[in-house]
Amino acid sequence: MAPVDVENPPVEEKMRNLQLSGHVGFDSLPDQLVSKSVQNGFIFNIMCIGETGLGKSTLMDSLFNTNFESSPSPHTLPTVKLKAQTFELQESNVRLKLTIVDTVGYGDQINKEDSFKAVVDYIDNQFENYLQEELKIKRSLSAYHDSRTHVCLYFICPTGHGLKSIDLVCMKKLDQKVNIIPIIAKADTISKTELQKFKSKIIAELQNNGVNIYEFPVDDESVSEVNTSMNSHIPFAVIGSTDFVRVGNKMMRARQYPWGTVQVENESHCDFVKLREMLIRTNMEDMREKTHCKHYELYRKKRLEQMGFSDVDADNKPVSFQQTFETKRTNHLQELQQKEDEMRQMFVVRVKEKESELKEAEKDLHAKFDRLKKDHTDEKKKIEEQRKKLEDDLIEFNRRKSQYQQMGTSHHTLTLGKSKKK
Repeated sequence: MAPVDVENPPVEEKMRNLQLSGHVGFDSLPDQLVSKSVQNGFIFNIMCIGETGLGKSTLMDSLFNTNFESSPSPHTLPTVKLKAQTFELQESNVRLKLTIVDTVGYGDQINKEDSFKAVVDYIDNQFENYLQEELKIKRSLSAYHDSRTHVCLYFICPTGHGLKSIDLVCMKKLDQKVNIIPIIAKADTISKTELQKFKSKIIAELQNNGVNIYEFPVDDESVSEVNTSMNSHIPFAVIGSTDFVRVGNKMMRARQYPWGTVQVENESHCDFVKLREMLIRTNMEDMREKTHCKHYELYRKKRLEQMGFSDVDADNKPVSFQQTFETKRTNHLQELQQKEDEMRQMFVVRVKEKESELKEAEKDLHAKFDRLKKDHTDEKKKIEEQRKKLEDDLIEFNRRKSQYQQMGTSHHTLTLGKSKKK
């Protein structure tokens, strides 16, 4: 038997249970919470992932007993696109803001390697938007539309041959970011014997590949028994329908075939009722809470660590947020100053290099100018010599011309004299 520390008794022994002498009134707290929550309304966001044509929109219409009027998606999209639509629903006096996110074009591409990337980016973006709202000085989380994905319904093709590679890769990428509930779509195409084998094969493949899917909580005594039973039915084999068929005296959602009628809400035909019970009526609040306390907290922790924030210092002592911020701010200012100094030094070096280049260019220009000036002087001197030579030649020419003219005149006079004598 372990020794008992008398000086430091357990915490339970230190607590005193007081009996109230009269009615105080804090037993009305649950009623106050219910009234406040009903007044504010609720938010629930569902993401449907699956190949085109598996009946995702039809199942949403069946789950919430309404018509969301969604348009069919083509098979020709080059990439996966996410389409989010928000609806205001009201049942009795409870208002629900429902957002349905559909993966348009999922699985239609020849290269499916990055099909999950658009889905991961969307979920991270919603976490990031919420985190940025939390970090604001003036927060308005009460009025903020929370778009974080609370549950992901992953639709599996009813092949009966197990999961595809794209299914395993996508669910593995998402299992730490969102609550995943695998669903076998169009389950009326598989016989009951094949369906049980198919379910077992899917669970085995998920476990072998380390994919963590959402399990309904069993720690609450009020729902422990039913949740334990429902966990054994995952993945749910569901059927959706927008058509109503008269069965007996009631109009029921059903699919009419030549061989008979498949009733959507008949538990012997499919697991639609089980899915609706677990998803909406029993565990909706648990999914919202797990999204905030588990998945969002994990994302928030990673993001703050990326920003350089920490709860303890190098000596494992607590560090306040303000202290961390001041340290980050000081380091940031030092880095800015260092970068400014480096840029200034770089600017000075570049200015000196430019000045050196300009001086070299100026020196070259001066040398070129001197060379051109010398060439010009030489050319001018040469031309001057040629001009002087031409002038001398011209003077010599004129001299000889005048000499010839004089000689011609004297010769003519001599000839005339001789003729007269004769």
